[in-house]
Amino acid sequence: MAEPTWQLQGDYFENCNCTVLCPCIHDGRNAPTEGHCDVALAFHIETGRLNDTVLDGLNFLVAAWTPTVMAEGGWKTAMYVDERADAAQRDALGQILSGNLGGPMSRWASLTETFLGTSYVPITYEQEGKRRSVSIPGIIDFNIEGIQARGQDEVMTLTHTPHPVSSTLALAKGTRSTYTDHGMQWDNTGRNGHYAPFNWRWPE
Repeated sequence: MAEPTWQLQGDYFENCNCTVLCPCIHDGRNAPTEGHCDVALAFHIETGRLNDTVLDGLNFLVAAWTPTVMAEGGWKTAMYVDERADAAQRDALGQILSGNLGGPMSRWASLTETFLGTSYVPITYEQEGKRRSVSIPGIIDFNIEGIQARGQDEVMTLTHTPHPVSSTLALAKGTRSTYTDHGMQWDNTGRNGHYAPFNWRWPE
């Protein structure tokens, strides 16, 4: 049987509880500024597939709590998948997001100590200029805005980062960012954020 092939391409953003700039970006050996990390990463798939299953237009979100240095593991991780996905699409995203088919999610899975499950929910993802937002009713309302240097029109960017989503990230901060689920309650308003296009594929 041929090895499964997959690709996800689109737009992503994240918002964590670190003060700007999150130290995990430039050195994976540093602890988050608050000692632990509360982070959600939201993804909109513009084009995607697993073998012949098309995943265009769907959204998913990863929420994670880490006790200390992210690279040391011990994560609690929850997945949220667009309820619009049909059975074949749910199965395909489940295989990809589990990390069983390689790619960035395999590395995140290896750091996860407690998997809190996958929920199929309505996910609204919006992007406009330097703003990004994601909403799941009753669970998350995360909004970020890119940071511009004084007198500059462009959002500041970080390049050559070791980030698993993209090596180039826009620098942003939360403008209204709350999450409540799995016994956790976060408010990342005013805290560190990033956004970027993403293009994952396997084989890499």
